[in-house]
Amino acid sequence: MIQLLTPTYWEDYELIDCGNFEKLERFGNIILIRPEPQAVWDKALSEAEWQKLHHIKFRGRSATAGDWLKKSPKTPDRWHIEYKNKDVAIKFRLGLTSFKHVGIFPEQAVNWDYISDNIRKFKTPSPKVLNLFAYTGGASLIAKAAGADTTHVDSIKQVVTWANENQEISGLKDIRWMVEDALKFVKREVKRGKTYNGIILDPPAYGNGPNGEKWKLEDNINEMIQDVIKLLDPEEHFLILNTYSLGFSSVIIENLIRNAFPQVQNLEIGELYLQATAGPKLPLGVFGKFFKNKGA
Repeated sequence: MIQLLTPTYWEDYELIDCGNFEKLERFGNIILIRPEPQAVWDKALSEAEWQKLHHIKFRGRSATAGDWLKKSPKTPDRWHIEYKNKDVAIKFRLGLTSFKHVGIFPEQAVNWDYISDNIRKFKTPSPKVLNLFAYTGGASLIAKAAGADTTHVDSIKQVVTWANENQEISGLKDIRWMVEDALKFVKREVKRGKTYNGIILDPPAYGNGPNGEKWKLEDNINEMIQDVIKLLDPEEHFLILNTYSLGFSSVIIENLIRNAFPQVQNLEIGELYLQATAGPKLPLGVFGKFFKNKGA
């Protein structure tokens, strides 16, 4: 069965409205207007309400970059928010980047809960978790806070530095940071005979490694999954594959996983979305995830 999942109550984040290729979001006490290519419908709230509510708006200069327009010069460029569930709490430093991002993908909170839930259920002491394409480290922080020996891999040094800052403000330590091409890292770990109890993948549609390696989701994801499966501890594990690509469906994710791992247990597939307070649902990626516990 294909599931639709959205984060439950999160005090520091709210999708207020979305439509006309934009979204109105609250991060802590800062409200932003950002582009959103999936929001092809009309806004639920009036334009006047959007203009009244927001503090900062992103204005694109090109397909990949732009500027932030503040209503008040006192509005900060950087600020902190917190995420907590029944098991753990973590903090993020947010910031205004030229690529419209602020350092967090809120829909991933659904996966963060899955990570902490499964780590808590593991009988393996200090289970090993690998976070690939790890960005600013939300999944890495959650895994570490839940008690995992955590390795964080991303090809961009600046975002790994950002993730380390998030580790510090979250009161955590000893996440293993790797600035490396994810596919190369996985292949090396396979050769070394390494295994992990948890693996998280959130690959981009396109990307580049630190040495110019090319990543294209539809060209490389099958090879990646075939190798990643070899790294899973056979007795106790979980895996999350999340993709944000207009051309990918959850059925594609299911086929990739079942082809690479025919004996998969407890497989869930579906779509992540954010529920706007004003009414619309904003789709933000498809996922496949599964787990196995000792004795299960």
